[in-house]
Amino acid sequence: MTKILLVGVDDKTALSLREAVAQRKEYVIDRCKAEEAQILIERSKPGIIFLNIARPEVSRLHLLQTFKRDARDVPVIVIAERVSTSLAIKAMKEGAFDYVIKPLDKTQLRALLEKLARTRQKAPSKPALELEEDMEGETVFIGEHPEMLEIYKLIGRVAPTDVPVLIQGETGTGKELVAQEIHRHSLRGHKRLLAVNCAAIPETLLESELFGHEAGAFTGAMGRRKGKFEQADGGTIFLDEVTDMSPATQSKVLRVLEQQEFERLGGAETIKVDIRIITATNRSLVKCMQEGGFRVDLFYRLRGAFICLPPLRSRGEDVCLIAEYFLRQFSEKTKKNIKSLHPRTVKKLKEYSWKGNIRELRNVIQTAVIFCHGEVLLPEHIFLEEEIVDSGEIQDDCQQMFTRMIEPLFDKLRVSEEGHLYQQLTSALERALIQITMEKVGKNQVKAAQLLGVSRNTLRDRLKKFGLS
Repeated sequence: MTKILLVGVDDKTALSLREAVAQRKEYVIDRCKAEEAQILIERSKPGIIFLNIARPEVSRLHLLQTFKRDARDVPVIVIAERVSTSLAIKAMKEGAFDYVIKPLDKTQLRALLEKLARTRQKAPSKPALELEEDMEGETVFIGEHPEMLEIYKLIGRVAPTDVPVLIQGETGTGKELVAQEIHRHSLRGHKRLLAVNCAAIPETLLESELFGHEAGAFTGAMGRRKGKFEQADGGTIFLDEVTDMSPATQSKVLRVLEQQEFERLGGAETIKVDIRIITATNRSLVKCMQEGGFRVDLFYRLRGAFICLPPLRSRGEDVCLIAEYFLRQFSEKTKKNIKSLHPRTVKKLKEYSWKGNIRELRNVIQTAVIFCHGEVLLPEHIFLEEEIVDSGEIQDDCQQMFTRMIEPLFDKLRVSEEGHLYQQLTSALERALIQITMEKVGKNQVKAAQLLGVSRNTLRDRLKKFGLS
């Protein structure tokens, strides 16, 4: 049985809530003044709190802070007298589950309780994900897919050697993480691992970044600078997006691989290094060679060992394991208590294509945690790329549609509605939009107002104006 505590709630709202749960035996309602709330919370252990924010608002916000400190897992719904941007932001920032404006009716309250019930549902029981950790507590790969197991084994085999490693995989699959694990488990693990994204550095500067330069080597070279190969001496260098290197840079990298030596730009001194090279690309090196964009001899030198990372969409249950890891990570960072993924959230994540792979999943879960204020992450908290609609395209489509509709009638309308043309057409459009929206949401005014992006009072006024109530 769930106890609902009403703190500082007025008689009308309290009555609406009692009527909303009259047929629901799982709810018990208690009520108190703001100054009695803290003692009552400690004594009665409520499952839901409705907090009425009335003037002075600052003192009530302080009460919200207290609730979230002393009863962190209890959802608090803030009820406000009026719309206030700053108050809404502060309330949600302090951990409120929702922020609603009076007057509240039974339909809205039932919808709130249903939403709360869904967020507090327990996900299917399964063992908590235990991340393997090394002696220093650093986490390693997450995933149990057979392809990933083979990759773990391959990392273990190649790490203790000095053989160059080529990692291939789509953007966001974790190529740099593979390089980090190879270095960490190698005999060079106590030395530096330096990463260079060859696609992020202009071609004219990449050689200087890798090999360094002497003073006066080019315009702006005021002094000597050591490059990444020299800085990583004794350790490992990771060259990401290696296919973006120019032919000249490729030639110099080949020399480092074969002889472990190079010269700085503008210098004559031969620099000797002891270094391991790990490279990565999201493109096919075979295709790049066929097109003449990559040296064949360099390809075979880089491909001492080859690791191909599978895309996230082909890793089955790993999607959920990784999502749960990010969920815990971001929940902890944001000081929330989101315990699990709702079964429908799991289904949504598993059915998505994940073109951006693990990096995209990470960003999606990070955003979802921001919008979630319950114990369970719901599908509506997940914003996927395919669901993001280009509003510009919609506006263009709508404009073309309205033009086709109005143009044949324009001359007739100009005569019959002269002086009122704008008002009549926009009023007709507004009426049609509201009518269609109400039909689509089953005449639920709360959902209709949310979908239209207007307040409940505005919607009521329009329904009355157009005779749709």
